Amino acid sequence: MSRFLEYFLIASYIAVLLVISHWIGAQAYSWLPVEATAEAQKVDSLFSFLTAIGAFIILGLVGMMVYSVLFFRAPKNDYSEGHPSRGDIKLEVLWTAAPTLLVLWVAWQGFNIYQQLDILGLQQVVHLHTPLEEPASAASISDIPKPADETIEVFVKQWDWSFRYPNNVTSNELHLPVNRRTRLNMHAKDVLHSFYVPEFRLQQYIVPGRDIDLVVTPTRMGEYKLKDALFSGTYFALMDANVHIESLEEYNQWLTTAEQQPLAIKNQAVAEYTQPPKTLLKTGWYTVAPEPPAIAQSAPPKRLTANERKVMNDDT
Repeated sequence: MSRFLEYFLIASYIAVLLVISHWIGAQAYSWLPVEATAEAQKVDSLFSFLTAIGAFIILGLVGMMVYSVLFFRAPKNDYSEGHPSRGDIKLEVLWTAAPTLLVLWVAWQGFNIYQQLDILGLQQVVHLHTPLEEPASAASISDIPKPADETIEVFVKQWDWSFRYPNNVTSNELHLPVNRRTRLNMHAKDVLHSFYVPEFRLQQYIVPGRDIDLVVTPTRMGEYKLKDALFSGTYFALMDANVHIESLEEYNQWLTTAEQQPLAIKNQAVAEYTQPPKTLLKTGWYTVAPEPPAIAQSAPPKRLTANERKVMNDDT
């Protein structure tokens, strides 16, 4: 086989590998839950690229091994050693520089995406165990809040989630307007919890005593499920909440309805805790007693000014 034909076949095989790897990387999008936020698109793009790179490497290695087995098999009873490649400087540089550059590029892309996710409050967590005290004015640039259309307070405890909206309505469901940046100011009331919505591609620890801000930009309307990604005790499986992404009109309408008609906040952990035990033997294991369900707090009544009270008295 001439040297030109050999190089042509290698180049053709690499081209085929690139096409197949790109196709496999594109298929990786379907392996994950649907993208519901702009942040999920960034994460999925990196995952697709890593899948394509992994497919290219594994198919290339398998192809090289199959080619070697078919065309470079040693004859029977031939126990001589193959030609050493340790002295090939070009090969050494290639298989050292290529993986190094690839890993550095992947690390940079991961860091860049993490910066774009706009998670605040982590600097405070890092300083929590730092023995040296830093001046209060030494704020990091990453802890400067980026603009958002509105802020929703998120409270988590054993064993439920609750959300307080700008008009002071409190609910056990998270409602988000589509295509609008919403800041989630998250607070843990007891132990370490984790905010996790698979369709958001976001999984963020919530540390007691620390305010963790997370900005999301929903892009797909629908109903999703918020989960606690950290094991936190007996009723861990019940630590979920419904997430509704809706149009701005539907979101404002829900806020108005919730403000006028406060609803009882359901807590499945309380329902299970109050049920009689179904086993004959009591384990005596310690468990945290869930708090009774609360009533969703609506907005406080508007205070009337002296002029408004005078007008009302005159009308009556």
